[in-house]
Amino acid sequence: MTAGITGTAGNATAKHRILVLGAGYAGASAAGRLAKRLHRDDVAITLVNDEPDFVERVRNHQLAVGQEFKHRPFEEMFAGTGMELKLAKVAAVDVDRKSVRVVSTAGEEDLTYDTLVYALGSRWNDHGVQGVVEYAHEVSSRGGALRLRSRLESLEAGQKVLVVGGGLTGVEAVTEIAETHPHLDVALAARGALGDWLSEKGAQHLRKVVDRLGITAYENTSVAAVEADQVKTADGEAIAADVTVWTTGFATHPIAAASGLQVTEGGQIVLDDMMRSVSHPDVYAVGDAGWAMGDAGKPLRMSCATGTPMAWQAADAITSQLTGLKQPKMPLHYFNQCISLGRQDGLIQFVNADDSSKEKVLTGRMAARYKEFICKAAAWGVGHPGATVGSKGRRVAREQALAAA
Repeated sequence: MTAGITGTAGNATAKHRILVLGAGYAGASAAGRLAKRLHRDDVAITLVNDEPDFVERVRNHQLAVGQEFKHRPFEEMFAGTGMELKLAKVAAVDVDRKSVRVVSTAGEEDLTYDTLVYALGSRWNDHGVQGVVEYAHEVSSRGGALRLRSRLESLEAGQKVLVVGGGLTGVEAVTEIAETHPHLDVALAARGALGDWLSEKGAQHLRKVVDRLGITAYENTSVAAVEADQVKTADGEAIAADVTVWTTGFATHPIAAASGLQVTEGGQIVLDDMMRSVSHPDVYAVGDAGWAMGDAGKPLRMSCATGTPMAWQAADAITSQLTGLKQPKMPLHYFNQCISLGRQDGLIQFVNADDSSKEKVLTGRMAARYKEFICKAAAWGVGHPGATVGSKGRRVAREQALAAA
């Protein structure tokens, strides 16, 4: 259902220009929801992205081991919506002039806007550690995952792969690599204890899977430098590694900080509860690029789990502002953490609203199926913005998982 903008319907010269930067889970969801809820006679929505199809970022660790996935071209996903897709990289944002400089195969150009939705997301974070950029691989981007795939396929039996980072990305990457390439010597280096953010049951299951897959775990180990064939720890020890995979968190793009927007020390745009910039009310930010408080009074973490509801909230707030319709408040809290441990195993860690772990978990093949459903539902939801089936389906899956746990 689309709504007209108060006082401007039917006036083509008065179209409100909405510019969405980035088409990951958050950006694409926001753009699609806006196109669904606003009338094309009233608004001109432009989605800027440097790739022509949607990337399922949460599957990059699977892509890195050779699995293939359905291509989802934006031209097909948003066909008939009236949205313009511009294939370009964002070079700069000028919030005072309300313009964005983009670079494409056709050259540079400036795009102007009335409302900006900033969703450029995040990239891997080298934390300034020596040698990471030169020697380490990453799975935060599709290009990085494909480069890692090629490198893994070139390795011979017994060669060593070290994943640095014991969080969600590191755990999923190391188990996927070990399961797919059992001929390799696979290890994980974690700054703390293995699975220290999980409940006792969750950590026990993770250790069980790591042991079953033959993964060597270096716990309480900080990596101070990466070299071509090894890493050096903060304690001065060396760990051999023919391939190092760096998964120690994400960093936001510096464009936001350079734009004049109010940002955190880490470069995230500071937002109110409607996902609007606290310094520039015509700018909204969704996904990893935005810093907002959750319903439980803690900042939302960078994740697909929060990026999508942030996008819905921003789109609904913009719709309300332009049409005068009631502005709904999206729930911004956590329910679980879905972790794949290869294709045959998984771990669903149920959490409190503030993302702290409960003792209840779901493990094994059912957890793997649950995670697969969530991944499919997230991708489906991008192409079906505003649909209620996805949220209902997720609720049913959660209820079934709880009953089985």
